[in-house]
Amino acid sequence: MSGVEVITFGCRLNTYESEVMRSQAEKAGLNNAILVNTCAVTGEAVRQARQAIRRARRDNPHARIIVTGCAAQTEKQTFAEMAEVDAVLGNEEKLKSASYRALPDFGVSAEEKLRVNDIVSVRATAPQMIRHIDGHVRAFIQVQNGCDHRCTFCIIPYGRGNSRSVPMGAVADQARNLVESGYCEIVLTGVDATSYGADLPGTPTLGLLAKTLLKQIPDIRRLRLSSIDSIEADRHLMDLIADEPRFMPHLHLSLQHGDDMILKRMKRRHSRADAMRFIEDVRRLRPEMSFGADMIAGFPTETEEMFVNAVGLAEQAAIAHLHVFPYSPRPGTPAARMPQLDRALIKERAARLREAGQRLHQTHLDSMVGTRQWLLVENSGLAHTENFTLVAAPGLRPRDLVQVAITGHNGKHLDMQLLAADAA
Repeated sequence: MSGVEVITFGCRLNTYESEVMRSQAEKAGLNNAILVNTCAVTGEAVRQARQAIRRARRDNPHARIIVTGCAAQTEKQTFAEMAEVDAVLGNEEKLKSASYRALPDFGVSAEEKLRVNDIVSVRATAPQMIRHIDGHVRAFIQVQNGCDHRCTFCIIPYGRGNSRSVPMGAVADQARNLVESGYCEIVLTGVDATSYGADLPGTPTLGLLAKTLLKQIPDIRRLRLSSIDSIEADRHLMDLIADEPRFMPHLHLSLQHGDDMILKRMKRRHSRADAMRFIEDVRRLRPEMSFGADMIAGFPTETEEMFVNAVGLAEQAAIAHLHVFPYSPRPGTPAARMPQLDRALIKERAARLREAGQRLHQTHLDSMVGTRQWLLVENSGLAHTENFTLVAAPGLRPRDLVQVAITGHNGKHLDMQLLAADAA
């Protein structure tokens, strides 16, 4: 191989940062290299990264393999001790061209491979500028990094550090760049995006940032948010939901559970009632809003009754896109020291929660049949509606915005008939 290849795991923030990594590595003159941007959210994510590294080495015996991302930050020694790995960069180092100019030589010891600082000491997030996100028709913009909260199950603050925000002007500059490059949909992303602005002068909020971008950059056709914490939603965000058609009617919520005792043991800041109140308020303002949500099955001490409460919340809230995680103990987190459930029981509950999610998704697909929708066409012959429902769109050009009639579905995605097209 030649050039720089990037293998990305995990969240949309990682997707954005992978483009920054590629740009910085190429700027440093790196060649014949594979950058692996890892995720640490579950033990399975770490296992998949290790598997990908071994496969990359088999397929590219002479390439330099550089591992970075959250798993590299939290488990640096694990990756440094892999014979396939030539260097390990921390989450701060991976975004700097100097890191790629100062890589260790081949064949050094595990300790010499390490270029990982104390991420908790990082106090600012430097604005990054990119014009393209490989393989994506929607553009992600990092507006925030890190997290000040310490949910008992979560290792991510130790991989990302404390919360820090990108100044509004820098976010606007990046958005203009991407719109000028042909992107009609922007997604604002961060580790704890709804904490945006608490560390900036004037303490702007995520809702105010989104409102400002849409006002200052009228060529943004569609704006989305990545995962949000509903307890931090501000009045500006609610205004956008109610009044701004360019703000897409889909929110992905970090719910995690539906039982108050488990939420307390997770150290979440919302209750079941808080979550339902937010969802009901949003649907009152924007009836077509769809919701996605993350939920964990098999958290330590979870009883059958508590699990049923989690399923019940998903059903009561009519979550259209449910992301289920079987609980995975992460070393160093408080939940890993709590009384654990049997792994077989965790898997069984995760399967039941996924089944509930599938039923809810079928109901959502049924509700879409007979409607008219605007789609953004992807690179894969698929598209997404404004409320982020997948549609088969064979023969249409990527990045096109088209209006269609929804004619049916196959249980996984909607089928459509073209009504009008407006090339982006």
